[in-house]
Amino acid sequence: MTVRKSERLLNLLIMLLVQRHFVAKDRIRSILYPGSSDEAFEKMFERDKEELRSLGVPIEVGHMDAYFDDEPGYRISADQFALPAIDLLADEAAVIGLATRVWQHAKLAEATTEAVRKLTALGVDVDTSALDIVEPRLSADEPSFDVFWEATQERVPVDFEYARPGQETGTTRHLQPWGVARYAGRWYVVGFDTDRGAERVFRLSRVQGDARRAGEPGSYDVPPGTDVREVARRLAPAPTIERATLLVRTGAGLTLRRGADSVEAGVPGPDERTGWDRVVVTRSRLGLADEVLGYGADVYVEGPPELRETVVSRLRSALERVAS
Repeated sequence: MTVRKSERLLNLLIMLLVQRHFVAKDRIRSILYPGSSDEAFEKMFERDKEELRSLGVPIEVGHMDAYFDDEPGYRISADQFALPAIDLLADEAAVIGLATRVWQHAKLAEATTEAVRKLTALGVDVDTSALDIVEPRLSADEPSFDVFWEATQERVPVDFEYARPGQETGTTRHLQPWGVARYAGRWYVVGFDTDRGAERVFRLSRVQGDARRAGEPGSYDVPPGTDVREVARRLAPAPTIERATLLVRTGAGLTLRRGADSVEAGVPGPDERTGWDRVVVTRSRLGLADEVLGYGADVYVEGPPELRETVVSRLRSALERVAS
C-alpha cells in the first residue's frame, strides 16, 4: 500500500467517522479526491470503500434527507465501529499493544491531526470525540522509528550509527530492514546486515543520530516466511524480569490487574481524588516502565527503586521537551 493511498484511506475513515450526518458523495469527492476525473473518482472511491470494509469498518449508506429520495450519502457509525468488551489471551494482547504503540507514534499521530485540520478548514463539521474509539494512548518514542518503519514498507536500505553496550561512539551499519518489532519493552529493527552478510537485530534506542535511507524503493526482497517478531525474540538479549509494587488508581490499570501476583484494595495513595489499590506484578523491567508510563497519573511506582528512577527520569525528559 503506497503512502498516498494510506493517507487517503485514513482521511476517508476520519471524514466519515467524525461527522454526525451522512456525507454526500460529491462532497467526499471535492475534499478527498480533488482533480480526479469521473471515472477515476468512481474507481478509487469504490476501491477505498471496499478496502475499509474488508478491514471491518462499517460504512453505512443512506439518504441525506429523510423526506426526499436524493443522492445517497455515507457515514461510519461510531457505535457500530467501537469494539465491545473483549478478553484477550497474552499473545493477542501483545499484538494489540504493538498496534496501539504504532498508532500514536509521531508520523501516524501527525497524519490524523493533519486530516482533521484539513477537514475543519474546508468547513466540515467534525466531532473529534469519535476518534477516541480508534486512538489508543501509548507511543513509540525512539527518534529513528519513522525511518525504519517507512523503510520496511518500501524495501529501502538504511544506514545508521549504532552503539553497542559499553561503546561511547557508534559504528556505521548498513541494513536491509525486514520489519520492526517490540520485544521485552523495546523496539527493534530486524533485517539483513550487508556488512556481516547475515540477519541481525538492532535496538532502536541505541541508534545514534539520524538513520538515513540509502537506496531506492524495492531494492531487496524479504525472505519468504520471515517472522520478524520471532527473529527479534531469537536474536535480542534476554529480558530482565523483576517484581514490582505499584499503586493503581481505582478503576484503572486493568491489564496490570489481570496479570498481577496480588491486589490489595483500599490503600493510601499519592492523592485523595480517588481510591487506590496496591498491585504486585512480575514483568520485564523495560516493558513494565513503558506500561506504567502509558497510564500516566493513574499508576505510582512504590518499588523497586530502579524502576521508579526509570519512570521518573523519562517523565522529566518528557517535561523538558515540552518546556523547550
